[in-house]
Amino acid sequence: MFSASQSSKAQFLDKARQAREERRELKERERAAVQIQALIRRFLCRCRLQKEIRREVEDFFGANESGSSKRSALSIFRIARKLLFVFNHKEDKERFEKLCRCILNSMDVENEPKVWYVSLALSKDLTLLWIKQIKDILWFCCEFLKQLKPDILQDSKLVNLHLTMLVTFTDTSTWKILRGKGETLRPAMNHICANIMGHLNQKGFYSVLQILLTNGLARSRPSLSKGSLTAIFSLALRPVVAAQFSDNLLRSFLIHIMSVPAIMTHLATLTPERLTVIESHDLFRKFVLFLSREAQCRDVCVCLEGSHTLCLLGNLVYLGSLNDKVLEEETAHFVGVLIHMLSYCQKYVSQKKSNLTHWHPVLGWFSQTVDYGLNESMPLLTKQLQYLWGVHMIRILFSDVLSKKLLENQEIAQLPTQPVSPQNSLPMKNLFKRAFQKSASVRNILKPVGGKRVDSAEVQKVCSICVLYQTTLTTLTQIRLQILTGLTYLDDLLPKLWAFICELGPQGGLKLFLECLNNDTEESKRLLAMLMLFCDCSRHLITILDDIEVYEEQISFKLEELVTISSFLNSFVFKMIWDGIVENARGETLELFHSVHGWLMVLYERDCRRRFAPEDHWLRKDLKPSVLFQELDKDKKRAQLLLQYIPHVIPHKNRVLLFRNMVTKEKEKLGLVETSSASPHVTHITIRRSRMLEDGYEQLRQLSQNAMKGVIRVKFVNDLGVDEAGIDQDGVFKEFLEEIIKKVFDPALNLFKTTSGDERLYPSPTSYIHENYLQLFEFVGKMLGKAVYEGIVVDVPFASFFLSQLLGHHHSVFYSSIDELPSLDSEFYKNLTSIKRYDGDISDLGLTLSYDEDVMGQLVCHELVPGGKTIPVTNENKISYIHLMAHFRMHTQIKSQTAALISGFRSIIKPEWIRMFSAPELQRLISGDNAEIDLEDLKKHTVYYGGFHGSHRVIIWLWDILGNDFSPEERAMFLKFVTSCSRPPLLGFAYLKPPFSIRCVEVSDDQDTGDTLGSVLRGFFTIRKKEPGGRLPTSSTCFNLLKLPNYSKKSILREKLRYAISMNTGFELS
Repeated sequence: MFSASQSSKAQFLDKARQAREERRELKERERAAVQIQALIRRFLCRCRLQKEIRREVEDFFGANESGSSKRSALSIFRIARKLLFVFNHKEDKERFEKLCRCILNSMDVENEPKVWYVSLALSKDLTLLWIKQIKDILWFCCEFLKQLKPDILQDSKLVNLHLTMLVTFTDTSTWKILRGKGETLRPAMNHICANIMGHLNQKGFYSVLQILLTNGLARSRPSLSKGSLTAIFSLALRPVVAAQFSDNLLRSFLIHIMSVPAIMTHLATLTPERLTVIESHDLFRKFVLFLSREAQCRDVCVCLEGSHTLCLLGNLVYLGSLNDKVLEEETAHFVGVLIHMLSYCQKYVSQKKSNLTHWHPVLGWFSQTVDYGLNESMPLLTKQLQYLWGVHMIRILFSDVLSKKLLENQEIAQLPTQPVSPQNSLPMKNLFKRAFQKSASVRNILKPVGGKRVDSAEVQKVCSICVLYQTTLTTLTQIRLQILTGLTYLDDLLPKLWAFICELGPQGGLKLFLECLNNDTEESKRLLAMLMLFCDCSRHLITILDDIEVYEEQISFKLEELVTISSFLNSFVFKMIWDGIVENARGETLELFHSVHGWLMVLYERDCRRRFAPEDHWLRKDLKPSVLFQELDKDKKRAQLLLQYIPHVIPHKNRVLLFRNMVTKEKEKLGLVETSSASPHVTHITIRRSRMLEDGYEQLRQLSQNAMKGVIRVKFVNDLGVDEAGIDQDGVFKEFLEEIIKKVFDPALNLFKTTSGDERLYPSPTSYIHENYLQLFEFVGKMLGKAVYEGIVVDVPFASFFLSQLLGHHHSVFYSSIDELPSLDSEFYKNLTSIKRYDGDISDLGLTLSYDEDVMGQLVCHELVPGGKTIPVTNENKISYIHLMAHFRMHTQIKSQTAALISGFRSIIKPEWIRMFSAPELQRLISGDNAEIDLEDLKKHTVYYGGFHGSHRVIIWLWDILGNDFSPEERAMFLKFVTSCSRPPLLGFAYLKPPFSIRCVEVSDDQDTGDTLGSVLRGFFTIRKKEPGGRLPTSSTCFNLLKLPNYSKKSILREKLRYAISMNTGFELS
């Protein structure tokens, strides 16, 4: 019973709770319903009100358009107030446009003050309300301007409408209410305008103008009309002028307006009157002075970031080119501003592509996001920047340097000119006569004279300008060549800058710059930047000038100046390396080294091709080769760097010695040298004389690299397969090598061709007719490498351009194909350079970017660029055509053949071994010294056999005939007769392998059994077996052996020897 009562109580309480909750929920629903109804009623009421207002507005504008009566300013104010009350950007776009037109129409009415919308500003009750309304209307105009696209016709009309609203109500000049008696109201009205302008500025007025300008101008063709651009620029200028060019507004103007890509160029094209306004306000000076304060310049750059900073810089440069007077007066500030801005951009310029970089068409890889919308305007920006290195601005900025006079000395000018005699009309003699005898100092700048204080205002100014251009070169990486070309356009700038450098410091340039390297001061860096700019520009100039312009016309630099400059550069680079500066160089110091070294090597290579410097000019007298070799053995860094960068300061013979030492060390390392404990591995090959090339190719091409470098023994067999007599102790291999090289380089085989002038060898473009021609070229490369490796000189004269490729010079950024072209075809070179100098319209010649060639009776057209046969050669692209043509003839045509030969050559000779030689020096390494034969040296290193000795009368006659009766040409023929090469070994006859030998013979070669005891005794005591007068001297070139009969008379010896060498008898195995 108790439990039942408890259960009923719980049920009762539960029901009561449920009833309570139901009542609460009901109340909530009722309240929610009331609330929803209120919201709906409010929404519907608002919608009705909005509809009524919009209908009223439309009725108002409808009546206004019908033109029944002119609306009063008050009615416009009221209807505008209503429209602004319900304004929605999307829905009320057209109504707002009608309102703007209505307001503007009211302002155009004549002599009806009550209609003028601006008249409400004079009403005491409505002034504040009117000011607020016009502020709102003008800001809505700005909002619409941000969204409009000026390139769309309909949008461009709306742009004009909203701009007209802004122009009308931010300046009182068009307000008719202020005419006549109303003039007294102008100050008050100006104040209202200033108030409106201030409000717009606070809301972001300049950002709006920037967006509009960028949309309309950042493209290949501007879409803003003249009127629109004039209006925008006038609006942008108004706050600045009103605020009397305050720092805040100058900053906004620079950040938002002057950073629009090429805006100044567009103003000059579309509305040049605006540039006059800029000039009248002296804005360029104000911009420069504002930015000359470092903190303000940094603030502007940070706000703009890289790409837009560059746009601002372009506009400032363009303005500077139009304001000579300001530029001259504010040069220091202008240069400082540009340096700061370029340095800011440079922080983001990256050397390589990565996930964090973006491509910029002027700056290269850039570590900030690039606004690709600006890409279309980059050509215009580049044109603006070009004014910086244009002739006009260079003349203004470098006025102190260019004002120097580089006239001849008075005494030298008065010297009588001597007539040229036939003796001194030879090119080299005449060149040195001009350069050193006629005028040791044609200009007063050949020797570093010193005397100019480096802290003087003039020097500091020139240093700053050089820093500017150097920063430009390192920042605007993609137009670097344009900049260098601009800086070298004036022929007298670089010589005068060199004269300026020579005058610096108490003792002249070199000492000062070497001191600067050890000083880490700002002044030192600026001085070194001057040197760096001079080197970069001069190197570019000398690279693009051809030989006629350098040697005959002597454009920019006289030859004697190049001699002095190269001496300076040589000393400077040597000191940088030898004093250990390069070892630890980083950043700017390393860049300076590469600049100076780059130009030095351009001059050195030019001198190697065609001399302008005196003998031993490039050597360093204070560098002892023995000291260098000791340091190289100890792996000293400075010695290695010297050999890497400027090997030419070491005498040539010492470098050859070094090369031979390198080869010997490698042979020892590979176990290719005979020692007491071990013998090197020997490779034996059998060669048929009638198929020497084929057998040699088949047996040697399969050998490993080390086997090719090792000892190779050759056994010759005749056509019947019978072994020839003779034991190969390097001599037979030498003959085999010489014969192989003689065959493969024979132009008749068509692996190689000869040049048209001096008949020097280079790979034949039509060599592809041979089967496996690339393997053949690789084999030739190995054979040539083996000859150099073993020190066997071979008489193979290569074309200079081909030697450059063998050395790898053609991969250098300073390499110029056109300079090497004379070594291939001098006539073709003359024809190409005549195109360069052609004064008329080159397109009249009907040339295209292609090359027609007769290949085995068929005319083949080679395109120099894709589609080249349809691209005409014009005055604009003729320089490219010349270089493309030269590159095609010397590289493209024989690219695969050259690559194969180089691959074979480098498998034997390491590239770093021959990098220390120039092209002519490499030819001497291959073919021996081109100096006259030193008979004393030959006599000293000759070995005698068969009874001959140094005091034998036949030997005395022989040396006398060679020394006194034979001409240098005949002596060369004699050497070729015995050794197969007309040139002596580079290091002298001590290095001839096998040594030069002379043996006495008494019988014919087929009966000659060598040195018997009887023949030796008879020869030694000059006992003749029989008169050998009818026999000729013979030779075994494989052993460098002269076989000489024991003649009875000197005259017979002379006659027979002369006949033998002229007929080239001999040349067989002994």
